[in-house]
Amino acid sequence: MGNNVFHWLAERLATHRWQYRALQLSGWGGYTLLTFVGSFFWVENHWLHTGYIAVATASGVLLSEVMRRGFQGLWNKPPAMRLFGSLGVVMLAAAVWAGIKFAGSAWLYGTEKDEHPAVLAVYWFSYSFLILMTWAALYYGIKYYQTSLTQQAKALRAESMAHQAQLKMLRYQLNPHFLFNTLNAISTLILDSQGRTANDMVSRLSQFLRHSLDNDPMQKVTLAKEVEALMLYLDIEKVRFDDRLGVNVDMEGEAPSALVPSLLLQPLVENAIKYGISQREWGGEINIKARVFAGELLLEVSDNGPGAPEEVLAGLGAGQGVGIRNTCERLRALYGPEQKVRFRNRTEGGLAVHIRIPFEQESRHEWQPRQTESHRS
Repeated sequence: MGNNVFHWLAERLATHRWQYRALQLSGWGGYTLLTFVGSFFWVENHWLHTGYIAVATASGVLLSEVMRRGFQGLWNKPPAMRLFGSLGVVMLAAAVWAGIKFAGSAWLYGTEKDEHPAVLAVYWFSYSFLILMTWAALYYGIKYYQTSLTQQAKALRAESMAHQAQLKMLRYQLNPHFLFNTLNAISTLILDSQGRTANDMVSRLSQFLRHSLDNDPMQKVTLAKEVEALMLYLDIEKVRFDDRLGVNVDMEGEAPSALVPSLLLQPLVENAIKYGISQREWGGEINIKARVFAGELLLEVSDNGPGAPEEVLAGLGAGQGVGIRNTCERLRALYGPEQKVRFRNRTEGGLAVHIRIPFEQESRHEWQPRQTESHRS
């Protein structure tokens, strides 16, 4: 029962209306308590005095509600008009409240004959003005704070939407780039009168594109699923290279369950095939290694091709080329300074790409190498 009441209260207090009511209740309740305690020992008729305090508090609450309506009407006005308008509203409310309390006090307790009416009027007005001005200051302070939070939330939403739009744009760029290369290869096969091979390649291409369309570009996938998608792409390339293309996949420990951006590996492997494997008469092999170390996922995609000249290597590090540049930009957009991409020539020949990103895990995923992979020694 207690939990239900607490839950109900928490839901109500999450709204601005109930927050305002709670502040009104606590503020005016505190005013009533302090007024009663402060005058308890010098009044004779406590019941009559309690009634007077109740009337003073009720009229204060009513006037504060009127002030609130006035402030709402002035909220969208220019700053100077809002300032002087609010001050006028407070002064008018203070004058009315001072008149109510002064009349009640005079009726209940009378007035001292040696006190000038002007002095009493200034006293009651100053006292009422101080209380209501404090209320107005708290109202505007909370109002500005809530407005600031709202603007901040809007700015964060806009930034998030822009960030998602950027990621989607980068992700969608991969398909036209990949399609251009694949269709160009199919066109070459047709021109070479290899119609059956071209048809097989089109069939594999449709499977890969269907897989791409079935996955949300904004969602990360496990590395195991990313490798499965990569194998669909490699099935297309194997139509062209046949047994000239070998692929070795080595994922250690928790690496298969690590979350990575979808289609992270495909541009890197495509680059390795285009500039590494295809340059060798007898083909070559691509190695994909992954392991988790010190809270980071370490990925390596390498080939045994001719490697790259130093000036080209520097360009790759800067994200030169559509596929490589896209991969680097996506990683920067997703992970910021917590990611690193490095390109280097291997001492035994070929190019290696090293990627370091934070290790994120959805759930443990058992990974089995596909039987269609070719492991060459």
